[in-house]
Amino acid sequence: MKLFPSHVEVPDDDPQVARVLVNRVRLERTRQFGACFLGWELWKHLELDRFFEQAVDDDPAEVAWSRVAAVLAINRLCAPGSELAVEERWYPATALDALLEIAEGKINDTRLYRCLDRILPHKTKLEQHLKQRYGELFGAEFDVLLYDLTSTYVEGAAEKNPMMVRGYSRDHRPDCEQMVIALIVNSEGFPFSYETFDGNRADVSTMETILRMVERKYGKARRIWVFDRGIVSEENLAAIRKRGGQYLVGTPRRQMKRFEAELLKEDWTQVRPDVEVKRVAIPQGNETYILCRTTGRKEKERAIRKRFSTRMEEALRRLQTTIAEGRLKDRNKMERRLGKIQARHSQVNDLFEVTLRDTPQAYVWFGR
Repeated sequence: MKLFPSHVEVPDDDPQVARVLVNRVRLERTRQFGACFLGWELWKHLELDRFFEQAVDDDPAEVAWSRVAAVLAINRLCAPGSELAVEERWYPATALDALLEIAEGKINDTRLYRCLDRILPHKTKLEQHLKQRYGELFGAEFDVLLYDLTSTYVEGAAEKNPMMVRGYSRDHRPDCEQMVIALIVNSEGFPFSYETFDGNRADVSTMETILRMVERKYGKARRIWVFDRGIVSEENLAAIRKRGGQYLVGTPRRQMKRFEAELLKEDWTQVRPDVEVKRVAIPQGNETYILCRTTGRKEKERAIRKRFSTRMEEALRRLQTTIAEGRLKDRNKMERRLGKIQARHSQVNDLFEVTLRDTPQAYVWFGR
């Protein structure tokens, strides 16, 4: 009776009251509910329950494949982990078995992997369904598309996967085989579509494939593409123009010399406290360039150039000392050493004037 306030009278024969021994009450098998419940409600609001019931529940199974798919998706929302981690740690600590009406002990890593294999053939229809449903719920627009690539590597041999090969590693693991993943999102960050490429596929060579894929799935439209300078090439830009599209892209550094005079002028417009921009139209051209400079970038570039220039200056002084002390007398060897220094510090080589002078004792002269 200690569970009730002292001033409340509870009849001994009240059928709505259950008497318990407080010191015998204990808590067992605590489980996560709130996040999983939210994930399940989102799943139903996106009508993914009906989509997967129609797509993968055609064959009878001990656990409906649509429910296994829900477990995988809710895990990615709440606590992303491997399929083995889902089986051993995460799923038993949740209330998903009750929410999804799955019998105890029926979720294991084998079933999770098999579900992924069943989902993959429906990738295109799933993307189309999500785009339509997301647009209906939130009025999302897909006229502006942001495109970028990343990579993922494996530490095994991956002998049965021809896509896994060595290439440019964004993870700084050139020793591992990898695959390239291309992702397209709208301006709100909603994933529009994705594709996978061989691990040695160059970023710039993927654009035409992506354009054809998007048109095949969603039809032709005047889309605006946004991507960085790693994907920029005249062929890619021409392919977008050919389709009636537009683009906002980073300009390759090699083209910045064209705007050297504009960069030196002071007619910049300040759009933020640390950001200035300038609009430059190209005569008899269909493109407009927006030059942008920021205080943070300026300081970063200055620090980088100072670091490299200091290293080059130290290397030149060491060479100068070596020659002055007579430890290096062959002019051909002097030139080779000088060439190696210049090649190693190509970022700041243009800041130095270097001369190898013929004197009774040849030496390097340099200035900044």
